[in-house]
Amino acid sequence: MYAPERQQEILRLAREDGRVDVLSLAHTFQVTAETVRRDLKALDRAGLLRRVHGGAIPAGRLDFEPDLAEREAAAADEKDRIARAATAELPTEGSVVLDAGTTTARLAALLPLECGLTVVTHSLPVAARLADHPGIDLHLVGGRVRHRTRAAVDAWALRAYGEIRADVVLLGANGFSVRHGLTTPDLAEAAVKRAVIASARRVVLLADSAKHGQEHFARFGGLADVDLLITDSGLGPEDAAAIEAAGTEVQRV
Repeated sequence: MYAPERQQEILRLAREDGRVDVLSLAHTFQVTAETVRRDLKALDRAGLLRRVHGGAIPAGRLDFEPDLAEREAAAADEKDRIARAATAELPTEGSVVLDAGTTTARLAALLPLECGLTVVTHSLPVAARLADHPGIDLHLVGGRVRHRTRAAVDAWALRAYGEIRADVVLLGANGFSVRHGLTTPDLAEAAVKRAVIASARRVVLLADSAKHGQEHFARFGGLADVDLLITDSGLGPEDAAAIEAAGTEVQRV
């Protein structure tokens, strides 16, 4: 099967099922995962599909949001490297906000026993990892918990973040780019992320390179709101340079 024929079939499957994933397509067409990624990239550039973690969705479905288990498995090695690099951004003492997200949850698991930080989070998975940490003064922000992300949202969470001023926030996003800024599929989550950004003196975005160029339904900020982006080496030098030209330091790991 030639590439254009395979891409046409991938597009048909995406439209029928609502999404496609790389590994299933590789098995279906008996090609490598890298070949499938090139197909998805070509369809994305043509405006026919939109790439997401591990696969793609039909163009226009900006509200698509994979569940927590799926996001946890996506780009696992890259997220581990990003989380390890992010530990260098934590103060020796002081206050930190950990946003909801699979990479911030990995970071929480890496905090050494000797660290003494005040940590604020609205993420249940992050809080679960830190609840027994002997050196962490943990503050769990309440609110309505979204089942898909296990994150607290709405008025309680917004009010709590409006009352603090932390040293640094470690932020997550579903998509980021110079053009579209920081986006996520859910308006309630976007509102909390906006409050999280305003709650700290320094903002560090933790996002794997697959999220670059992704645009989701709810925008919660621009890259100008971010002091440092920590991502993986999949983000090309030209894209990194464009982000830095917009005022955000980029660290590729």
